[in-house]
Order: sequence, then structure tokens, then C-alpha cells
Amino acid sequence: MILRYTALLATLLPVTLAAQAPVRESTGFYQFLSDDPTQKPFYSDQPGVIAKNGMVASAHPAASRVGADILKAGGNAVDAAVAVQFALAVVHPSAGNLGGGGFLVLREKDGKSYSIDFREKAPGKGHADMYLDKDGNVVPGASTLGRLASGVPGSVDGMFEAHRKYGKLPWKQLLQPAIDLARNGVVQTEREARGLNAIKKDLLDLNPGTKYFIKPDGSEWNAGDLLVQKDLAGVLKRIQKKGRDGFYNGKTARKLVKDINYKGEGIISRQDLRDYHAQWRNTITEPYKNYKIITMPPPSSGGIALVQLLRATEPFPLRQWGWHSDSAIQVMIEAERRVYADRAKFLGDPDFVKVPAETLMSQSYLQKRWSDFAWDKATDSKNISGGVLPGYESLETTHFSIVDKDGNAVAVTTTLNGGYGSRVVIKGGGFFMNNEMDDFSIKPGTPNMYGLIGNKANAIAPGKRMLSSMTPTIIEKDGKLLMVVGTPGGSTIITSVYQTILNVLEHGMTMQQAVNALKFHHQWLPDLTTFEANAFSEKTIKNLQGKGYFLEQQRNTIGRMDCILVLPDGSLEGGSDPRGDDTSVGY
Repeated sequence: MILRYTALLATLLPVTLAAQAPVRESTGFYQFLSDDPTQKPFYSDQPGVIAKNGMVASAHPAASRVGADILKAGGNAVDAAVAVQFALAVVHPSAGNLGGGGFLVLREKDGKSYSIDFREKAPGKGHADMYLDKDGNVVPGASTLGRLASGVPGSVDGMFEAHRKYGKLPWKQLLQPAIDLARNGVVQTEREARGLNAIKKDLLDLNPGTKYFIKPDGSEWNAGDLLVQKDLAGVLKRIQKKGRDGFYNGKTARKLVKDINYKGEGIISRQDLRDYHAQWRNTITEPYKNYKIITMPPPSSGGIALVQLLRATEPFPLRQWGWHSDSAIQVMIEAERRVYADRAKFLGDPDFVKVPAETLMSQSYLQKRWSDFAWDKATDSKNISGGVLPGYESLETTHFSIVDKDGNAVAVTTTLNGGYGSRVVIKGGGFFMNNEMDDFSIKPGTPNMYGLIGNKANAIAPGKRMLSSMTPTIIEKDGKLLMVVGTPGGSTIITSVYQTILNVLEHGMTMQQAVNALKFHHQWLPDLTTFEANAFSEKTIKNLQGKGYFLEQQRNTIGRMDCILVLPDGSLEGGSDPRGDDTSVGY
């Protein structure tokens, strides 16, 4: 089947590569094709961090240092992941969390892999029409802002489960760094200060009687200011002492439910918290050329979509064409268009809907998806829907990657959904709640906050997990660990991970170069390709527009990758994104 697929695609290739832009620059690591010889493919020239014994790459320097210290103390990758997760809840409140959820992928040193789904769930009182008015129209903001927007949090139970099964150091030791950071205060970076200033009005409007994350004198936050979080330290102390019960039962649970149900606004109950349990799931483990992709299954859409994207473009000579050449960009856009259409139609919580994962990732199915592709004209997204089968993410997410001295690797992506989630801070707890209910399809065909379209497979139901784009991924080569990757970015997560992997495997970039490389995104609907400034040359833009592609330069950046690459000599290269405060720390 692969041979027939390759033969079919050969008929779709350009008649001659001479029609492509000539090679203007070659560094020995990659070919960069552009009509402008001065154009660089990188957001930054920041170098990677190299270490021999362990590496932590996360969204905040303090959290990365916490993880590295745990590794130095004899902890394994899971121990470090637990410590980093709780540290991020203190130092990176826009996405690090206690009140959110996420996914963890673990590859042990012997090659065995596991994944844990600690995605949030719809409360027991949740239902398919809960965000619609009496006329069936979506109530603006109901699923994104305020107490009704929150699902039942999973992060604490997810970390507790991971540690219970695979941790090495005592639980108490792993929580202490986060407690110390909350009690003693966190020095604000410029980015963190700017973020808190931007949500000041929402904080005051949605949290009457409290002034969490408001500077004591009421002024604006500045880089260098100290943020002390005593109530959060108290919650962390209870979790340290009682494990999951320190969050899902007792004092913290009472405070959470009381605040969420303030004036009848929310619907999370004590029973919802008691009933929440993270779910161990089989990883998606699929080949790509001579590599093995280990990634997250549903309710993350990221793993299936990533494998689809890699396999859909595998027969095309991306390496020969060069990074961001006209032809490479075109086939990647067309693959993304089709994969996101499949996402909308077929993917949801596998405990509630049948997800045809094997079929979606099969070469025979992907071959059919190319049947309406033409080089001279962009495919119209209005004419693309999810494929026919017989019988059938915030931008403010956060990701971290960890490798320990023994070669155990962990990829974790976790989120509140939008930046600072629902903007509700639990009174007496000091932590943000998620607004993950917006990741359900609140009405079929209606886009969520990231423009993603959903269908019945992702409709709200009590106890159901909402679909996600998070894509924590680990890659092997010849049976050995090669790479750990992931990013925040809402709907752009999947395409950012896809492009970063290709940058290393096909274009020969270092880990940090692959992270730094400029990126683009297409998600079926809206029918628009967004790209970072300078990601496409002027000539490429004109060529693609001439074929009917709609292009728009992003005002913001795309992705905040935190990745690790195992180098040929066995040392580790940490690649953390210069687009944020992201930092790699090794030893």
C-alpha cells in the first residue's frame, strides 16, 4: 500500500524542481530556500543548552531549576515532572496550574511507554445545551469567562497518579520547592508582570472581596516585583500532606465548591471532585520512516493528528525541496487542512465515542484524502470535510520536557485553556480555575475561542473529557530515545509540534534551531494560513496567493516549544523557546 501511495503522489509532484526557488543558503544543518539571501529562518539565534546527566525544559527558569535540582537529588524524570508541574502553578499562573488539566507521556529507559490523561471533565450537571439561550444561540462568553466555564480539574490527581506508579523520591520532597516559592515570593519577569496587568479588571470584577494577583498598593506590576501567594502555599501544603485528598477532599475542596457556586454561577460539586480520577491510556506508537513516534491518544487530538500529518507528507521530498520552499509549504498546508477537518468530525473522548484511530492514521485512508489535491490551485476548505469512513488548545497552555540520567523521558502538556483560564481565583485557595468547557463543541459547527469547529463527537456530557490539541510527544530512533517535544498554543499546538519535528528529522536542524525556526499554521476553518513575520519570503507569498491561498501575518508568535534532543555522543540538548521566558536547565 505504501508503494502505491508513493506512486500516486509522484504524479502530484511538480514537473521539475527547477521551478522552485534556488538554494540561497546552506549552513550544513539545513537548506533554506528563499529569493532573499539575507532572510533568516529563525525567530532568534539563541543557542541550545548542552548537558550530560539530565535536562529540564520548561516555560519558566525557576520551574526548570526546580526540576533539575530534583534530578540532581536522585529523582527520576517523573519525580522532576511532578515538582515542575507544582512549581509552574506558582511561577507561571497564566498556564501552570492546580485548577486545570493535561496529559503526560512517559518513555522508560527500556523503551516501554505509558500515558496518563488528567484532562478536566464536565461536571455532573453539565449538558449539551448549557451555553445556549432559549432560542438555541450561543451565549457570548459563557464558556470562556466566569464560574460556569470550568471543568473539574485533573492536574493534582494526574501528578499523584504518575508519582504513585513511577515516582522514586518521597512525595513530600517534590512539593516543597513549590511551597517555598509561594511562601517566599516569586520575582516577576517582564512577561509575567505584563500578563497580570492585562487581566486586572477581570480579576477585580470576577473575584469580589479578594485581591489575588493584585499588587498590594494597587499599582501596576513591574519586572523584579515579588509576588507572594500565602493561600496557594496553604493549598500546596495540604496536597503535600494528604496527596490527592489535599485537593479533592477536605478544606481545599470545600473552598473550591463554595467559590465556584457563588451566587449559583457554577455547577462543580463536591461529588464531582471526589469522583475525578486520571486515566492511564495506551500511547499512540507509530512508525515514521525509521523513527518511532510515541504520543498521546484521545481525548487529545494531537497524537492522531500528528501521525496523520507526518504520514500524509512522508512521500513528498521535503528535505530535497528545502525548508519553507513553495512546494513544501503547499503540501503541508493541504495536509493540515484535511487533518483538522478530520479532527472536527471524528475525535472526542474515547470513553464516550468510538474514535477510528487506526483508520485515520492508515496510509490507504490518507491516500484518499489527497484525491482532490492540485498543484495549481488551493483546495477550498468549504469543499473539505472529515473523510468518509465505512461504518462509522490556549494559546496559554504550557509544556515541559524532561530526560533523566538513566534515559527516562517525560513530556507533559498542561493548561487552563485561555490565559489565566476563567479568570476566577478560588477564595482561600489562591489558584486560577480553567475555562476548558469551551473546548467542547458547545454547538455543532460553532467555533470555539481558537476558531476550532466541533461536532457531536465532542458535545458536552456529564463526566466527559473535552477534546484537546495538546501533543506531548517522544521520538525514538533505532530503539533509542531521540527527542522529547511539545508546546502550548491552542489550535496551533499540533502544527507547531509537526513542524519542529520535521525541522530536526528532515531539515537537519539542531534542537534549538528547530524551536527558533519561524512557523505557520492552517486549521481547515477559517480557510486561512497564518505565519510569523519573515516565515515566508515575498516571492513565496505571491506564488501561494496566486494559487488562491489566503495568507495572514500573525501579530503574535506561534508556539512556545520546550524540547530535548539526544545528541550522537549521548549528551542532551535542551531547546527552550526564546518567544517566552522558557528556559532549559541541565547538569
